[in-house]
Amino acid sequence: MKILVVDDEQDICEILQYNLENEGFEVVTANSAEEALELPLQDYSLILLDVMMGEMSGFQMARRLKNDPATTQGLNIGADDYIAKPLGMKEVKARVKAVLRRTQLQQTVSTAVDNKIAYEGIMVDLNAKTVICDGKELEFTKLEFELLSFFLQHPNKVFSREDLLKYCWPQDVLVLDRTVDVNITRLRKKIGHYGKQIKTRVGYGYCFEK
Repeated sequence: MKILVVDDEQDICEILQYNLENEGFEVVTANSAEEALELPLQDYSLILLDVMMGEMSGFQMARRLKNDPATTQGLNIGADDYIAKPLGMKEVKARVKAVLRRTQLQQTVSTAVDNKIAYEGIMVDLNAKTVICDGKELEFTKLEFELLSFFLQHPNKVFSREDLLKYCWPQDVLVLDRTVDVNITRLRKKIGHYGKQIKTRVGYGYCFEK
């Protein structure tokens, strides 16, 4: 994956490049927003963008990217985090990986055939936000819908409570691990006999077993 680092401090660019390349990423640096805008930005999976720079700020660059059809889709699905300076490399690497994971999962959603996911008698319409179970439309909360959609898109894979909180819950909401268990129980009941497909892996988390 390609990452672009945009910062007017050369030392920061070099530190980020060194650490991210050690994680297996391909990293390109730019020392200004103007320099970055000369690059094929749609080719990058992630842009690490400094806010306070010279003539053009990071905010101004982000707004320009939002108005560019070539980069708008990437911003909508991936530009969603903020790291305050001074930077801790351990945190930076963890946050970069988390954003890229979320981006990949959301891209999976966007490329689903007709934006519908099915398992036997369950049909989830990602556009209409509806769930049909054995021919009957069920009433789902937003969170229940997100959980079921997530499980159906990633069958037979175990996700920890922390994973589910990260991918299905709003990022600005503080919840406890126990909240995941409660919502899983509700979801199992709501989908009837299909609820048994949501398996508990003791010590690991949950998975939807097909």
